[in-house]
Amino acid sequence: MAGVNEFIRVRLDLAYDGTDFAGWARQPGLRTVEGALEDGLARLLRSEQNGSSTPRFTVAGRTDSGVHARGQVAHFDIEAGAWARLPGRSAGSGRSPEEALVARLASVLPTDVVVRGARQAAPGFDARFSALRRRYTYRIADAPELRDPLRRRHVLWSRKPLDAAAMDDAVRPLVGVRDFASYCKPRPGATTIRELQHIAWERPADGPDAGLVVGHVVADAFCHNMVRALVGASMGVGEGRRPVSWPAELLASRRRDAGVFVVPPEGLCLEEITFPPDEELAARADAVRAKRMDEDVWDETPAAK
Repeated sequence: MAGVNEFIRVRLDLAYDGTDFAGWARQPGLRTVEGALEDGLARLLRSEQNGSSTPRFTVAGRTDSGVHARGQVAHFDIEAGAWARLPGRSAGSGRSPEEALVARLASVLPTDVVVRGARQAAPGFDARFSALRRRYTYRIADAPELRDPLRRRHVLWSRKPLDAAAMDDAVRPLVGVRDFASYCKPRPGATTIRELQHIAWERPADGPDAGLVVGHVVADAFCHNMVRALVGASMGVGEGRRPVSWPAELLASRRRDAGVFVVPPEGLCLEEITFPPDEELAARADAVRAKRMDEDVWDETPAAK
């Protein structure tokens, strides 16, 4: 057990509707997910009253403005004594600090951010650097009868019908360790090499996404605008404006093409972050941290600046 002068690391599992946020990262004068969480935690810990600093968050995927998340993961470090004294954990209540944190955050956070779970992280855990992969989906309604006004903030409405099978064929050659310069917004000194582990398009026959065109994208990490550019190239094929071979040809060119548009954010959702077993967390974090710091790259799509 940690001593009173030691820090412990807390993992949060959370979800949010990104519509009214300017991305994850705190930015002056803008409403962000990180800002909402830090402000809520400061109120909970009464940081201003007791003169302590509010813990800062590290996140697995730095989502862009308007992008949603169902399976986001973040961590923060907190002094062990403050953790034990967490408001809402009164003597005899039977609540653990984790349960108290989730319950109290629900009372101070805006309704478009939900902390689903909290727990002391396993040794070596780092929400950003320990992650093995990030999984996103992109949802498109390409016919009037598929346009649900109750989901308009989470599904892109396309004016043109899409050939989902052609889109799926077009993206299959992109899987693997590739240079995605053609699909990334460049940053000075940053690599555009990523391992795209899975990408596919489908039109589900049943379930909540029945009839929609749904894209699934999984990678070790993504560079800026990569997923939305991949979707834009796919739609060019799906609309019949480009041949099935075009996304792979574009990848091989390693340069941006005016024909690739970055689709709007509302259809994009971070669904899941996958981590290795607890005993492998530290080694994974050390290896990825060294690689990422050397390359000076984002782990995920950064918030708009």
